[in-house]
Amino acid sequence: MEVVVDGKQVNVTETGFLIRLEDWNESIAEVIAEQEGIALTQEHWDVINYLRDEYINHNGNQPNNRTMLKDMGDKWGKKVTSKMMYDLFPGNPSKQAGRIGGLPESMRKGGY
Repeated sequence: MEVVVDGKQVNVTETGFLIRLEDWNESIAEVIAEQEGIALTQEHWDVINYLRDEYINHNGNQPNNRTMLKDMGDKWGKKVTSKMMYDLFPGNPSKQAGRIGGLPESMRKGGY
């Protein structure tokens, strides 16, 4: 499978995750998000950039939904609920935000 951005073909897995982390950029994120019916806001970008930072700078860490709630609550200075995260990323926040962020698919199960 592939995603076409600015005339360039980018290979993705059968589930829509980029094959090469290096291929990611914000234009690709916009195209993937649009394909998934998401208009990216600053809160979306906060989550995407948080997940990218965790993966790239913390030895491949892919936080689960519970950890994301805590960390985004700290960043945003308010209590973040699971509903709020699913409103942003209805296709499972950690997986969908990771896909838009160009990260490999997480194989862990459950939200805890």
